[in-house]
Amino acid sequence: MDFIDLKTQYRLLKGRIDARIHAVLDRGSYIGGPEVAELEAALAASCGVRNAIVCASGTDALLMGLMAHGVGPGDEVITTPFTFIATGEVIALLGARPVFVDIRPDTWNLDETALAAAITPRTRAIMPVSLYGQCAEFDAINALAARHGLPVIEDAAQSFGATYHGRPSCALSTMACTSFYPAKPLGCYGDGGACFTDDDTLAAQLRRIRDHGQSGRYHHTEIGINGRLDTLQAAVLLEKLAVFPEEVHARQQVAEGYHARLRAAGLQSAPPVILAHNTSVWAQYTVEVPERAAVQAAMQTSGVPTAVHYPRPLHLQPAFAGLGLAAGSFPVAESAAARVLSLPMHPYLRPEDLDRVIEALAAALQGCGAQQSAESSAG
Repeated sequence: MDFIDLKTQYRLLKGRIDARIHAVLDRGSYIGGPEVAELEAALAASCGVRNAIVCASGTDALLMGLMAHGVGPGDEVITTPFTFIATGEVIALLGARPVFVDIRPDTWNLDETALAAAITPRTRAIMPVSLYGQCAEFDAINALAARHGLPVIEDAAQSFGATYHGRPSCALSTMACTSFYPAKPLGCYGDGGACFTDDDTLAAQLRRIRDHGQSGRYHHTEIGINGRLDTLQAAVLLEKLAVFPEEVHARQQVAEGYHARLRAAGLQSAPPVILAHNTSVWAQYTVEVPERAAVQAAMQTSGVPTAVHYPRPLHLQPAFAGLGLAAGSFPVAESAAARVLSLPMHPYLRPEDLDRVIEALAAALQGCGAQQSAESSAG
């Protein structure tokens, strides 16, 4: 069993993807080919925003977004500690300080009720993460940000295709950034990413930053990065975007299948709550389990792969030791990090695959419980 099955997807799209790739190879336009502009137009239309600016990775997208807002040394950017390192990393790369706010226990997204206390005169931006495929609470976040004159940058690396109050992720705030890493719901065959915004001036600046700060050939008006998306990756994404709505629906059906089997098995393990006004793209199907290492090992022995997203919150990463934040600083994030376990998730999981996963999970949990009881009796 594959944790993420990209091979089946390729077999289904092979003719279309191969034709797109060969068109790029025949033309020889490997950087800045027409597929890049075509993809940007298609992405913008899919989210209902004026501008999509594709780039070399989701990390570059976040970095470009912060650079476009002038984030630099001495500034603070508020975000969540329960996310991939890239979210905090790009803040630190610019010499700014990540300021963490704990997460909600139900959705595992940033706790919007705790944001106000984190804002200081040095706060330059708020960067919520729409984790595991569900959007953060943007109405409350945007309202608070507006009162303080702050931009909101959605880290939508896992939520492209999700909705919030009927509006698509990547169209909910000042700007958004997503990732097209192969394991994402919409992934290319390498690294890739994009920024989204309705602000034409901001979009023009992002395009300059993406290309070494150029406003014209060899005319550099600002410091930028080499953040261009390869044309081959744009070609792949165009064909995958064409079937993306069907794949999102299939992901949601897989998630419903998991829900039903967890209930039928009487397991307490559950994914984050999907709020009534949200839909999730289910970038991961993640549950909480006790004795995670033992459960994961038992499932692996049964031939069922799992993953942990994420085992250590950012404030406890050695790279952020300089922030001086000790264990206990963000208890909800720390509790989640100790217990989360992601199960196989992709659009091509069959009902019998789901049966096998939940049977392996139930057996692993039962085995760990029996072991704990035996240890308690021996003690």
